[in-house]
Amino acid sequence: AMPFLPFLKKKKSPVPLGRSVFQKHTPPIQQNYQALLETCLKNKCLFTDDSFPAHISSIGTGALLKKLPHNLQWKRPHALHRRPVFYAANRKQLDLCQGLVENCWFLAALEALTFHQDILAAVVPQNQSFERKYAGIFHFRFWHFGEWVDVVVDDRLPVNEAGELVFVSSVSKNVFWGALLEKAYAKLYGSYEDLQIGQVSEALVDFTGGVNIRIKLATARPDLWDILTRATYSRSLMGCQTSLGVCFPSVSRVQAAKVLRNGLVAGHAYTVTGIRKVTCQHGPENLVRLRNPWGKIEWKGDWSDSSCKWELLSPKEKILLRTKKEDGEFWMSLRDFKIHFVDLTICKLTPDLMSQEDGKKWMYSLKSGRWVKGSTAGGSLGFCNGEGFWMNPQYWLNVLPVEDSKKRLGSCNVVISLMQKHSSKHRNRAPHLFIGFLLYKYQESNRKLPQAFFTRHHPVNKHQVFLDEREVTHDFHLAPGVYVIVPSTLEPQQESEFILRVFSRKHEIVDRYEGKIWEDFFTKHFEQVSNPEINAVQLQRILNNISWRNFQSFRLSFSLDACQGILALLDLNASGTLSIQEFRVLWKRLLFYLEVFQKRDTSRSGKLDLVELHAAVQETGISLSNEVCNLMAIRYGDPDLKISFESFVCFMLRVEIMGEAFRNLTQDGKGIYLRESE
Repeated sequence: AMPFLPFLKKKKSPVPLGRSVFQKHTPPIQQNYQALLETCLKNKCLFTDDSFPAHISSIGTGALLKKLPHNLQWKRPHALHRRPVFYAANRKQLDLCQGLVENCWFLAALEALTFHQDILAAVVPQNQSFERKYAGIFHFRFWHFGEWVDVVVDDRLPVNEAGELVFVSSVSKNVFWGALLEKAYAKLYGSYEDLQIGQVSEALVDFTGGVNIRIKLATARPDLWDILTRATYSRSLMGCQTSLGVCFPSVSRVQAAKVLRNGLVAGHAYTVTGIRKVTCQHGPENLVRLRNPWGKIEWKGDWSDSSCKWELLSPKEKILLRTKKEDGEFWMSLRDFKIHFVDLTICKLTPDLMSQEDGKKWMYSLKSGRWVKGSTAGGSLGFCNGEGFWMNPQYWLNVLPVEDSKKRLGSCNVVISLMQKHSSKHRNRAPHLFIGFLLYKYQESNRKLPQAFFTRHHPVNKHQVFLDEREVTHDFHLAPGVYVIVPSTLEPQQESEFILRVFSRKHEIVDRYEGKIWEDFFTKHFEQVSNPEINAVQLQRILNNISWRNFQSFRLSFSLDACQGILALLDLNASGTLSIQEFRVLWKRLLFYLEVFQKRDTSRSGKLDLVELHAAVQETGISLSNEVCNLMAIRYGDPDLKISFESFVCFMLRVEIMGEAFRNLTQDGKGIYLRESE
């Protein structure tokens, strides 16, 4: 996309001293984390951040202050817990709970982030701790209007008299990464109070730099389940929200005033944490798993924790999917999901969800621009007969044909995103402008299109709606050729900076990220099959023919017995085969186990001894006693008690699935009661 920059001669009006004509976006404060850390370690002192002080000014100036406890204090984690931990690798310890700030949108996005360790590591650098090189300083990275910024904070956190965090906290009270990340995000946007209002879509983009697809569930496409499936097993994060609804009053707590009779919270954001197609006695049922950022208060309808619908499943499927804990996480049918939720936001690093063009390389370009009064703030066609519309910035986009063996002619998928920048340091001090853009087909030209062009021609997106949101995104299917993008505010003479992002597809496939391995693999083995099911023999053939990266020292050989064991563990509906969905679960685990195995196989022998096995199990975040670990080595090891990668996979799958079954069945965390079938 090539911008056409306007050139207009106009009389200069006098400008009062100390005031500029155009108020630019205030960039975040840049601090060098490494230099500050080394200085603190050298001087043997703890970091204090003067740019975001432990003071009421960092919390805000409005309604949030009224919610604060009387004797608010700022304390470091070492003063709050005997053994504070920055980050816990175990998935069950990632659960975060909302505090006094009404930022469920932020928490819902953050919870979605925890399902993608590589994306999470980009936002939350993992080499930080309260022990090694601790100096009271931490840093986080956010995608901020087109670039990644590093935000530094000290670890002084607001607490009440009892030493409890008043904002985000972890279910495991000694884990503090969530609270510190929230503090960094509050610093980026001005204050904790600036996080009070927002949308899941905004936080998802800030965590990934990805592109959002928003689906209105009431009018969702018939292939919604397919879109959800592709999103779940690719690099996508998902959040959703309920409508404001009609609430009933409650005297127990302020937040409960929003709770509906069905257990959902009105006007609230949730994380989509998983999907599952289950086999009932009457046929298949599509289920969606969601989590309330409060860490409590759950759906009470069909497929909720106490629903009788679970009796329709096989005992095995019921054990592995159903939980009876009040932890904010619950299942519901896709049908109920579409009825009770308004918006679904899917944030993907490449926008290939809607086009079914997974595995293809996407090209991405970003252009920065601004709407300036009297120059480029022309407003939309709906104002003043669109007389000033041509003054808006214009961007030329040349959509190139896709050379595809299946589809040589026809349309190309193009996603265009327009994002406005707020000029205030504080995110919520100035309301969003209504913004949008029009797209026109045109022959290539080297000049800016005049007013007459826009009166004679219709845009490609005739029904463009202007929204008072930070970002407006549209998905197009365009014939190859030249187009003009005209971003504008709804009303003329409204000033703001903006960024325009364009995503378009090219035909070659490039392995740029971990998810690409799956996409390439899926294309090779399953793209031609409508409903592929994999039996043990096929599973053996697939696993033993995979070209494993960085693992060329010896050839893998999964035995048929091992593949039958894997299939028995993952085949929830006892069909004797793995569905694509079940195989993708296995695939993600295999990549993770391979990484751990390589790291701990220090001798590069292709096998783990007992010491290495213990270290590998710890690396996965699972806690096993030495006795159990030794027993598993006897079961899965060779005569010398050494474990091959194939055996390690079977070993870890059994440990993880049995652990999941125990957690779902136990009431007290100590033991379980089983019926004969279970």
